[in-house]
Amino acid sequence: MAETRKERKSKFENRNSNAVRLDARKRNLTFAARSPRAPFGFSIFDFRFSIRIACCPLLTACCLLFFTACGYHVAGTATRLPPNIKTIAVPAFKNLSSTFHIEQQLTSAVTREFLERTHYRISPNPADADAVLRGTVKDVRGHAITFDINTGRATSLQVQVTAEVKLEDVHTHRTLFANSNYVFREEYQVSESPTTLFEEDKPALDRLSRDLARTLVTDILENF
Repeated sequence: MAETRKERKSKFENRNSNAVRLDARKRNLTFAARSPRAPFGFSIFDFRFSIRIACCPLLTACCLLFFTACGYHVAGTATRLPPNIKTIAVPAFKNLSSTFHIEQQLTSAVTREFLERTHYRISPNPADADAVLRGTVKDVRGHAITFDINTGRATSLQVQVTAEVKLEDVHTHRTLFANSNYVFREEYQVSESPTTLFEEDKPALDRLSRDLARTLVTDILENF
């Protein structure tokens, strides 16, 4: 009786063992069918993942090259001035035009722009400076741009200022920056009263002077 039970138990264990091996084999075959691999044990997923990793540095390099080629920069970080420049002299501009006090407006605007945007010490005296910015108003002219269709009278004018500037190192006499043809324009409306014509001209020149000063200081400080 004991031998019969032992024999049954042995057959039951053998059947369970065979069933486990068969089930494991089926699972392996199913996994292999669901995850086909390329030759040399390299799957399509591994191939795609490798391509993504390889493309990241290449894409980054292309982006950097693109921004460099386009002249991308951070404003105010790349200066043209040498480190020994601490004080900049801005003497009064020369005026070769027939417009009175335009040189004073430009000089004042440039000085204020330097003081507000830079760390340099600004002086009107070249003897106390490391660099000197000299400017010349070459021409000031105005012309009408719109007219009243009923009277033919000008209703708006445009004023144009042409200037020349040069920044020079006092110690080496080297030209740090120069532009011989700065041209700026500003429009303004003409009042119906002839007595206020010249009063409206002055604010236009003030706006033009600030625009010229802003552009000039930006050109000196930043490398495009």
